[in-house]
Amino acid sequence: MTAPASPTKVRGETILSVDDVKKHFPITQGVLFKKHVGAVKAVDGVSFELRRGETLGIVGESGCGKSTLARLLMRLETPTSGSATLEGRDLFKSSGGELRRLRRNMQMVMQDPYTSLNPRMTVGDIIGEPFEIHSDAAPKGSRRKRVQELLDLVGLNPEHINRYPHQFSGGQRQRIGIARALALRPEVIVCDEPVSALDVSIQAQVINLLEQLQDELGLSYIFIAHDLSVVRHIADRVAVMYLGKIVEIGTEDEIYERATHPYTQALLSAVPVPDPEVRHERNIIRLTGDVPSPADPPSGCRFRTRCWKAQDICAREEPLTITRAADPHPSACHFAEVRPTAA
Repeated sequence: MTAPASPTKVRGETILSVDDVKKHFPITQGVLFKKHVGAVKAVDGVSFELRRGETLGIVGESGCGKSTLARLLMRLETPTSGSATLEGRDLFKSSGGELRRLRRNMQMVMQDPYTSLNPRMTVGDIIGEPFEIHSDAAPKGSRRKRVQELLDLVGLNPEHINRYPHQFSGGQRQRIGIARALALRPEVIVCDEPVSALDVSIQAQVINLLEQLQDELGLSYIFIAHDLSVVRHIADRVAVMYLGKIVEIGTEDEIYERATHPYTQALLSAVPVPDPEVRHERNIIRLTGDVPSPADPPSGCRFRTRCWKAQDICAREEPLTITRAADPHPSACHFAEVRPTAA
């Protein structure tokens, strides 16, 4: 199974563009006459581009809006505002047959391999289910063979096609989820914390599989995670989210070696380091306070209530995500600067 060659598809060109996407969940009071009293701003003005053949990692604490963003891109949630275009076609304005065609080109790998597979269906039925919706993707007589090819592609025994999910380990189940995502030959795959529920040794195997498939099939990934060490291994670029917004975005080297936003620096300082000498030399940043509620975010900079650099301007003005001469990758901080850290 190989990606279809096309002279019009150039590695590095923009395949997915997301512009100022917001998702506000309404807060209501009352039983009969529900009154709108506020909104949970789960995603609040996110913009980025995904290039063909690259992996964009999205990292942040639990509750920052990563998974909601993934569900918006898959049209499992309806955005409050904003736009997203996949190869020039608007994801949020499409419906019916057009949306079905777009979804065919962008698939998702779920977080939990134990609940994302129907326990009443065989592996063959799970992986082959997309062919029931997109019947032209595989003639009915060849579907069993296609499913076996997909099982082999993700490193599973094709002869296990009639087994049920409970007969597989967690890592094997996630491989089944990956095979299902690949069934329609998509170009973009949204991976929503695909290894967080797996043992560390199995995480490495799944990450290596994703990288291998990317090289073979020319895939583009949006890889969502809260573990920065995992993201560093797979991502070409990294976007850091905090309370519904992207606060810094850059290449793997820019984020991990020359982070400028205080929140990114705090996250990196908390990553475990096995070398005791390096661990002793590190300047660990300990944030105080809790993450504010997305229903009532702070004025100005959302990180200011936990930031050691905060000044009056941080409460008055929301910082723009801009580049600076010292290190020109975008960062949303009034006082952004590179903080030296022991590697």
